Amino acid sequence: MDRFQYEDILENTMRLWALRNVGRAYVFQQDNDPKHTSLHMRNWFHRRRVDVLDWPSQSPDLNPIEHLWEELERRLKGVRATNVDQKFAQLEAAWKTIPLSIVDTLLGSMPRRCQAVIDAKGFATKY
Repeated sequence: MDRFQYEDILENTMRLWALRNVGRAYVFQQDNDPKHTSLHMRNWFHRRRVDVLDWPSQSPDLNPIEHLWEELERRLKGVRATNVDQKFAQLEAAWKTIPLSIVDTLLGSMPRRCQAVIDAKGFATKY
């Protein structure tokens, strides 16, 4: 993905969803991937009046969604698709099989994760 694809996703999916479901009063969080922090994207956020949460450059990744992506990858390991529609259907079906208990466990681990970051003074943790 490059900055133009990222912009397209934000413009045509995220922004519309946020305006319908959250309104204008939100702060957008993203990591420091170069496509996210490019001048092109900073201008996009500025033009759209989207506030972006400042994120330290060497921050640990505490976002629990990353672990859900890993779970999804495990569930689809070795599964092949012949086209994009089939792959999307596989992803959707696998996503629906992830039990809420996994989500609850990840969310329940957030206080420990945050404390580990505090203890490590912002450096890497086991998470």
